[in-house]
This record gives sequence, structure tokens and C-alpha cells, in this order.
Amino acid sequence: MKNVLLVPFCLLFQFISAQPDSLFLQKKETKQEGPQWVQKNKATVDLSQVAFSNWNSGGSNSISGLLGAVSSANYTDKYFAWRNDISVRYGINKQQDRELRKTDDLFEINSDIGYKPDEVSNWFYSAKLNFKTQLTNGYSYPNKEVPISRLMAPGYLFFGGGMEYGKNIEKLAFYFSPVTLKATFVLDEDLANAGSFGVTPAVLDEDGNVLVPGEHLRKELGILMTNSYEMQVAENINLKHKVSLYSDYVNNFGNVDLDWSIDFDFKVNNFMRATFGSHFIYDDDVKTTEPSEIEGEFDEAGAKLQWKQILGIGFAVDF
Repeated sequence: MKNVLLVPFCLLFQFISAQPDSLFLQKKETKQEGPQWVQKNKATVDLSQVAFSNWNSGGSNSISGLLGAVSSANYTDKYFAWRNDISVRYGINKQQDRELRKTDDLFEINSDIGYKPDEVSNWFYSAKLNFKTQLTNGYSYPNKEVPISRLMAPGYLFFGGGMEYGKNIEKLAFYFSPVTLKATFVLDEDLANAGSFGVTPAVLDEDGNVLVPGEHLRKELGILMTNSYEMQVAENINLKHKVSLYSDYVNNFGNVDLDWSIDFDFKVNNFMRATFGSHFIYDDDVKTTEPSEIEGEFDEAGAKLQWKQILGIGFAVDF
């Protein structure tokens, strides 16, 4: 009886052993897998230093440092593209006989999601979110008593939807949104009362006392157009270009706010690199001042084109 019961198991074992491995490999290939995310992390350190000793032409010893970190998580399939990244930068400079000064300060979050109706098309129905602020107080040096900016003063939020074109959307993208919300946050009482960064200032009496506090939020609704492009200019030289144009429907429509950056990345080896970049900003809500005829007082001089140039040599680590 026991031998009779063993016969079916022996036959089953012989059948399984005789089957080719491809039969079972095929079953593994048909297994459904979830979305595959591509995550990248990069940390950078850029340093520059100048030292003098009995230098006939004169000069001031100085050292500068710029720390940066970027983390991204991107997903792309036949119909969807979802790109997310967080960027942090902070730079300082110390010169001989002068206080420590901030040279760069950024905290930024981007999230873009797009859907295309078929596999052939390069046009996406897209929605974009961008948020940026700074981490520490900013000053108009050498005055370090009164900050001109703080954490979330300002803070900027863009959110809207539109159409985006991108054949290889992570390298080249054109975006147009007819409806984009721009929110400017000024969560510092003194800066809000002063009407900094375009918020409504406080109402004061003749003695300078606050009757109605300044607003902490400015809301705008307008048109947003962006373009980003990344390419290899030459061996070990990469170019990144990003431009954003925004115009508010209600407040001075046709006046365009500009945010344009161009960065070159020169790769020496897997760790060392050099960078050169320019950043242009024009925001009609950010007014400048100039000294008035009365000593100690300033008059508004309107908005001006802001420009920042960066040149650094340092290290970069991908992880």
C-alpha cells in the first residue's frame, strides 16, 4: 500500500525534473512589478582661499565656502512623468578684519507631474509646484543690526497647471501655464510692516505707531512660462539652463518677473569639479532704495535687475 502511494509522487518528481528551466523563468518574467523610481543624491563643497604675506600690491586674506545638497526622485513610464527634487545651498565668506558674511542661502522644493494621452506624443498635461525660501537672516552689510530678510521672509510658492513639451523631459522641457498662483510669504512682523517684497505695509499714525499691521501674504494669479535645458557642451563639461517668466493678471499685467540661471559644471574626475554660473532675477515687487537728501533716510528707487555670479572649485559626491 505504501509503495502504491509513492508512485504518483515519483512520477510528479520525474515530470518536474524533465522540464526545461525556461518554463519557470517565463513565469518569473510575467510577474507584475510596481513603479520603478530613480533616486539621485549629490553633495558638493566648493572652496576658495587667498592669502598674502608682504605682498607689494596689497590685499586682504580671505576664505570662502559653499555647501550644497540635491536629492531627486523621478518616475517615468509610457504615460506619466513625475519629477521631484529638493535643493539646499549655503555659502559664507570670511575676510581679514571683517565679520563673517553670508554669500548664498537657498532652500527649494520642486514637484512636476505630467500625463500624455498616448505613447507617441511629447506633449504632457502638466502641473507644477515650486517653493523656495532661505535658512538664515540676510543683511545689508556692514549693517548686521537690522535683517533685510529671514526664514520665510520672503518665501515663494508657485502652483499651477498647463501644457509641457519634452521629448526627453528630464533634459529638455518647455512649459506654459495660463493659470498659476504665486504666493509671497513675509512672516516677519517688521518686514511685513515695512511692506517688503510686495506685501501691503502697515498703516502708521503721525508718531510712527502701527494702527493696522502689515500683511504677511501677497497672492497673485497669472501666466507662467518656463524652459529647462541640460546638455553636454564638451567632454566633462555640462551646461544647465533654466528660465522662468511670470506675469500677474491683476497687478500691472505685462510686467514680467524673470528668474534665469545658467550653470557650467566642469568635471575633473569622479570627485573633483569646478563650477561657473550666473543667476539673473527681476521682480517688480522687490524695490531698491537710495540715500535721500536727508541724512539717514532713503527713497524708493524701484525694482532693478539682480545678478549673482558664482565660480568655485571643490568636491562632489553622488550617493
